[in-house]
Amino acid sequence: MDPGQITFLADLVALRRDLHAHPELAFAETRTAALVADELARYGVEVHRGLARTGVVGVLRQGSSGRAIGLRADMDALPLSEENAFAHCSRTPGLMHACGHDGHTAMLLGAARYLAGQRGLGSFDGTVYFIFQPAEESEGGAQVMVAEGLFEKFPMDAVFGLHNWPGLPVGEMAVVAGPVMAGTCAFEIDVQGTGCHAAMPHQGVDTLLVASHLVIALQSIVARNIHPCESAVISVTQVHGGEAWNILPERAILRGTIRSFDLAMQERLERLVERQCDGIGRAFGARLSVHFDRRYPPTVNSSPETDICRQVAGELLGRDKVRADELPSMGAEDFAYMLHEKPGCYVWLGNGPGSGGCTLHNPRYDFNDEILPLGVAYWIRLVETLLPGAMRGARTGSG
Repeated sequence: MDPGQITFLADLVALRRDLHAHPELAFAETRTAALVADELARYGVEVHRGLARTGVVGVLRQGSSGRAIGLRADMDALPLSEENAFAHCSRTPGLMHACGHDGHTAMLLGAARYLAGQRGLGSFDGTVYFIFQPAEESEGGAQVMVAEGLFEKFPMDAVFGLHNWPGLPVGEMAVVAGPVMAGTCAFEIDVQGTGCHAAMPHQGVDTLLVASHLVIALQSIVARNIHPCESAVISVTQVHGGEAWNILPERAILRGTIRSFDLAMQERLERLVERQCDGIGRAFGARLSVHFDRRYPPTVNSSPETDICRQVAGELLGRDKVRADELPSMGAEDFAYMLHEKPGCYVWLGNGPGSGGCTLHNPRYDFNDEILPLGVAYWIRLVETLLPGAMRGARTGSG
């Protein structure tokens, strides 16, 4: 189907803007989940609620092939104060949809509505699971859904995800096999020294001086230890220490993030961080301890499924509009947990310059409603390609 065939676009825009006006944080998406469940039921889709607390799974069956696929959208918002002034801006102080999950939810609901309306016409043969996942932003809702039996309760052959991407033009998609998003690990370094009067630094062990050397050393690890053709990032994002202008503090804390595309690299980077901490601690006479908190693993697309997604995107948008140079990204995505269990593919859909040219996680960001029909059409074409029915076979000359 073509994007122009979506006759209910006005409904989707209204739904998306309603979601934007009512953002909810991880595992608290009660209103959003209720809206999703009600919409699915209205379309005649079988509804399952309660997986990962606020997750919703819609089930649409047709034919007898036994094949099944999952399509996933995320639902949660961010703890960010919106700075837009349009009519559908957030009505909840301190919360906003700054990553486009409102749009992702609307697009998947649009695909469910269209496919449910085609039931009995042979548009597909198999089962489609519409997965509305809570808590993508840092809380690992996908991991919880998997742990609570997503793939046992809803057995599927493959699973697919989509994310809007500001800066990628409208009408373009980014699709690549292999690593597509990085794994992420948070770290915290506790620096213990000896506090003293700032006028007599020789009487203490200056934890802020140690922290300063650590910032430079840690952010030099990748440049001088990792092959230039490999990808990794270490960023120190917080330094805390001291409360008075005339006291050298007893303690300082550094925090940051490590990003890489495979577990072996992650482990190597952790050992290098520990080595730098040990060396600098010895040099200055400070006591350092490091804690690593591995968050999302790398998001890795399987090749066969990626080839199909690239084919579908090319049919929808034109081959020259399917990009591979935009990916991979050092951002992280908890869809990785689903791809760890099942083959599948995660793609980017161009969101254009966005509201004022804003990127994701910006207080002035807004999802571009112009791409709603493109996302819906992509999902529908993917279903019809992976689960071909009589209608698809007749159209392509197969079967």
